[in-house]
Order: sequence, then structure tokens, then C-alpha cells
Amino acid sequence: MYYKSTRNSSVNVTSAQAIAQGISKDGGLFVPSEIPFISFDDISNLGKMSYAERAAFVFSKYLTDFSETEIAYCVNNAYNTKNFKSENIADIAHLFDGTYMLELWHGPTCAFKDMALQILPYLLTTSAKKIKLDKKVVILVATSGDTGKAALDGFKNVEGTEIMVFYPEDGVSAMQKKQMATQEGENVNVCAIKGNFDDAQNGVKAIFTDENIAKKLDENGLMFSSANSINWGRLAPQIIYYVSTYAQLVEDKEIKMGDKINIVVPTGNFGNILAGYYAKKMGVPVNKLICASNSNNVLTEFIKTGVYNRNREFYTTISPSMDILISSNLERLLYHLSGDDDKQICEWFGKLSTEGKYFVNDEVKKILNDEFYAGCCDDVETKTCIKNIFDKYSYTCDTHTAVAVKVYQDYVKETGDKLKTVIASTASPYKFANSVLDGLGCYDENSDEFQLVDKLSEVSRLEVPASLSELKDKKVRFSSLIEKDEMINYVIKSLNI
Repeated sequence: MYYKSTRNSSVNVTSAQAIAQGISKDGGLFVPSEIPFISFDDISNLGKMSYAERAAFVFSKYLTDFSETEIAYCVNNAYNTKNFKSENIADIAHLFDGTYMLELWHGPTCAFKDMALQILPYLLTTSAKKIKLDKKVVILVATSGDTGKAALDGFKNVEGTEIMVFYPEDGVSAMQKKQMATQEGENVNVCAIKGNFDDAQNGVKAIFTDENIAKKLDENGLMFSSANSINWGRLAPQIIYYVSTYAQLVEDKEIKMGDKINIVVPTGNFGNILAGYYAKKMGVPVNKLICASNSNNVLTEFIKTGVYNRNREFYTTISPSMDILISSNLERLLYHLSGDDDKQICEWFGKLSTEGKYFVNDEVKKILNDEFYAGCCDDVETKTCIKNIFDKYSYTCDTHTAVAVKVYQDYVKETGDKLKTVIASTASPYKFANSVLDGLGCYDENSDEFQLVDKLSEVSRLEVPASLSELKDKKVRFSSLIEKDEMINYVIKSLNI
């Protein structure tokens, strides 16, 4: 298995090279040269395995330059009860008849990003050794909240690495900001920017592709890599939980082998739902991939019309991890749907950069409509959904998961499709306690985030994750705030190069 660049199909690198490098030098994203196939027999066998064993099986299909021992080292160190509260790693909750919540937030930072970022440090350091890399790896991260903390936690004190996280000052929840600002570790750095997530993401991409900075790094024995889902090592682990979930549903006799299911994903950067697409193309029987957006509904419009237009009002919402107008991983999907046409990708994303919009051809638009359904909802609808779910099922969900539930309900009304459905539940409700309590009618604006957590615990009767409750007494280490155009200078000064 080799990896190509979405902007230059002649690029041909191993998975270790793709993971260590993070992004192609031409600005494209690495994609597998082919999508491996798994049979129903394979899925049946996976149902009897642990999550780590399932992960090892899927990785063996994509990381063919890794030895069995190397893959085992990575998965066993990541997917265990030391890192995840649940022995299942990802839990499946039965919300209502034929609908399942895939709880991806039982890791150390209480968000789905842990599913990938607990293993990425092992994948990255193993990759560096495999390609005989003698440089320190500097991880640059743009975050809308969850990725930053999960990456910081995964890479803290990992030998041979430094990690620098940028987040929008007013674009994360109070709890997310507290998680990042108090991060421990000798090799970590956190900085807020005046702007939104797209500004942070664009800044990181610009730094990655700046030849002068690359030269400075090389002269100082350093190199950049990424912990965002632009890095294949971040995206590949997310494929696993969709494969694992289908295998578990079959094992639990919730579905029969071969039965199709729907998958609903709240997403802004498109990585989490793209992982579901890869799982489907591998052979997991998926009917529809349902893309759920908040008021920043650029993906909803694109999937319905084939027109991607970021020239629109940006909304700061109660589901901040989806407050994104430039969905990076869409580039990977369109590369596949266009028949690996790198010239077309360069044209589309060149227009996105210069004009802020592009539109796909009729053939790609048809495939999009066949594979995906898209919907969106605003903050009022999100809070109403939180209340309805709690009142009807005594289930407390966070603001992002509620967006997914609302869009799924709209999908059922529109299509009448009653196939069994998996909803990706992406974060603990405690990370957004103020908005969840507001939805439940219990919000007190005079309470701080920890008093709100206590109140939510009282209302929901859910145990408060220790990793969140312990933040109350942690010292703030990072308080830097810069303009978005100061990111390059901040990186150079922080690295002392």
C-alpha cells in the first residue's frame, strides 16, 4: 500500500513517510493508492476480538510497511483501560428502537479525537524510526476545541517531539479552553488567535508549505508534522470504529451479517464522516452516510447542490467543534470521486483559495447524492433536541451529538428510511455543560463551568469524568493571544530558530 497526493498523483510514499510528513509538499493530502477490501468472514471474526485486535486488523490493510509487532505495539499502548474508561473503548448505547449511539468519548479528554490521538504518537514515532528520521518532529495543530486537547494529551512528553496548538479565542467552550490552558508536559505550547478556526487552519497550512521556514527547520534539525486529520495517521484510526461497530452489532445479534445500516456524523472538517466512507468502501454494508451540520452549513449546501461556497457569514455556535467553513478532508473525498484527477482537484481548491468557491461536475454531484445525505440545524433546534432526547429516553447528549440526532430525525421524515442507524456521539456532555443545561432548562448564568458540571451531574445522574473535575484546581500555564497573521513569527520565536 502506497500513498499519493491529492494534488500530484505521481507522488508515491509509504504509510510511514505519509504519517511522518503529515501533508504533501505540494499542499495536497495523502490518500491510499487503493482502498482495501474486507469480507463478511473478516467482519464476523472481528466481532469476537477486542477493540485493539480489531484495530490491528484494519491497520494491517493500510500500514503494510509496518510489521505485525510494530502494529501490535501501537494498538496495545493506545487502546487499553489505562487510557479509556470503557473496556470496549467505544461504547454502543441503544437510544431507541433501531438507533444506536456510538459513544466515542470515553478517552482521557472526553472527545472522539482521543480515538485517533491516543495512537497517533505511537504511529508517528514508529514511522520516524522506520524512515530513519534523525530530526525532532514539531507537531502543529489548529483546533476548534477537541483536537487540541486530545493532541496535547497524546503527545505530552513524547520523546523527539514538540507540539504547538492554535485555537480561536472565542471559538471554544470554557471547558475546552481550560483543558488546553492547563496542559502539562515539557514539550507543549498553546496559543489563542484573534479569529476563527478557519483562520487557525489556514495559518497552519501556510506554515507547513513555507519553503523558507522548512529550510530554517532543516538547518536546526527539526521538521513539521500534523496531528489534524489532514495527517493520514489521524484519519486511519477513525475508520476502525465504524468497522468495529458493525462487527459488534452483528456479534450482539442486533443486525444480521450483510444488513445495511445508516451512519450519522456531526462534522465540520469532514474527517469523521470520511472515515465512515472509507469503511463503506472497504466492505462494511452502509446505506447512507448522513452529514450533520450546525448553522455553518457549507457542507449541507455542497452535498445538496454541488456548490462549495465559503463566502458566507460565520457563526459562533454552541457546537464549536463544527464551526468551520473550509472542510479540509473534502479534498480526499473529491479526489476519489473524480477518479484520482489531481489536476481537477488543483483547479477546484485553487478556486476555493482565490475565489472562495467552486462547483463540481454533474457526475461527481450524482455520486455525492447517492452516497450522502446532508442536513443542518441551528442552536435553538439543538437545545430543543437535547431536551427531547432527555425527556423521552433519559439520555443526556452533548451539543454536537444533538445536531446529529436532529438531522437524522429530519432525514427519516423526508425519506421514510427506517434502517437501523448508528449516530456518532462525539463528546461528553460535560464539555459543554452550560449549553446542555440551557437546553434542559437548568442553566444558571451566575455559575462557573465547574458549578455547571456539578449541576449537570445532579440532573443527568452521569458520573463526572475525573479528567474534567480535576481541572478546577489546575494552574493555567498558557495565556498567549496573537493576531492570526502573527502565527508564523510565533512559531519561529517559540522554536528559537
